[in-house]
Amino acid sequence: MEDTSIIDLPRLMKIGVVKEREVAERRVALNPDTVAKLVKQGYVVLVEAGAGELSFYSDVDYQAAGAEIKTELEEVWGGVDVLLKVAPLREREIDWLRPGSTLISFLSPLSQPEHIQRLAEKNITAFALELIPRSSRAQVMDALSSQAGVAGYQAVLVAAAALPKFFPMLTTAAGTIPPAKVFIIGAGVAGLQAIATARRLGAIVEAFDIRPAVKEEVQSLGAKFVEVALEEDTVAAGGYAKEVSVAAKQKTQEAIAAHVQTADVVITTAQVPGRTAPLLVTEEMLLAMKPGSVVVDLAAEQGGNCAWTEAGREIVRNGITVIGPINLPSSLSIQASQMYAKNISTLLTYLTKDGELNLDFSDDIIGGACVTHGGEIRNERVKQALHQLETVAV
Repeated sequence: MEDTSIIDLPRLMKIGVVKEREVAERRVALNPDTVAKLVKQGYVVLVEAGAGELSFYSDVDYQAAGAEIKTELEEVWGGVDVLLKVAPLREREIDWLRPGSTLISFLSPLSQPEHIQRLAEKNITAFALELIPRSSRAQVMDALSSQAGVAGYQAVLVAAAALPKFFPMLTTAAGTIPPAKVFIIGAGVAGLQAIATARRLGAIVEAFDIRPAVKEEVQSLGAKFVEVALEEDTVAAGGYAKEVSVAAKQKTQEAIAAHVQTADVVITTAQVPGRTAPLLVTEEMLLAMKPGSVVVDLAAEQGGNCAWTEAGREIVRNGITVIGPINLPSSLSIQASQMYAKNISTLLTYLTKDGELNLDFSDDIIGGACVTHGGEIRNERVKQALHQLETVAV
């Protein structure tokens, strides 16, 4: 006799990849190779039409990888279990999310806590990639670091294009041309990649960081480390640079002034999460630089490390060029998307089991990156940032 009983099959989790709407954002959350791997693992992947076109991935490429292409915005934003994104949400995009769904993206949680509050109110389980802990276990999920590496590389190329000199030493019939001198402020992921890139181009490189522990990393890349003895702790949780006192900032400026003055190129990378970037290169230092010198300020979007920085603009004064680039990783969208896709897909599979979210908040990766769940803000730093915002509004 034929068995007519109903067999319960496991429900397949739907993953959504949306088209980025932020100005100048060319990256996409998943590339076709990563989609193929997720489909093979049993996920259903919906991709908004045109999502990958600025990273040179066509809808046909995604279809060949096993994704379903959706032309209606609501089919992806409102029809998936987990939405994957790159740029922090715009105000209107929060309205498009389905209540009870999960979001994984950069979210700027400390600078836009009001958006995090709205996500909590919509009962969205949200993971901010900025808050992935900096540990060896979480390294493959650390999108902040992967994209910072892209920015550090590109910053040197931007500087080289603007500098009216060669980077390497050249021996020519017209004589020997000395190499350019590059001074890099901040030896985090972006700074270290900038050091490596400038060295590959043949420049003489010096680097400064308030964290003495990075000295060996700087030297291993062939750069000279500029040391400043500060009588306070300079390392925050996760190995990031910590905001220091006014006295320490002044001492730092005094120490780096001479190196800024003699450099052909200065690249600044110093940022403190959730805070305005520290001012390290003063107007006095800029006026003392040689005409033709170039500054590339990777902290431009956070207010800048340089006195003349304007986000998104190239300023030329007194013969000195100061460039404040916005979203440099986006300019290398193919590789930046490839790296980001690896980060975000690894986190996704880490968070799920048998087609369902499997959230253990005692896990430092899950507990650290999850900013909202069950209608509440989970992260204490985000709560504090929201409280400060509400206090200022009052």
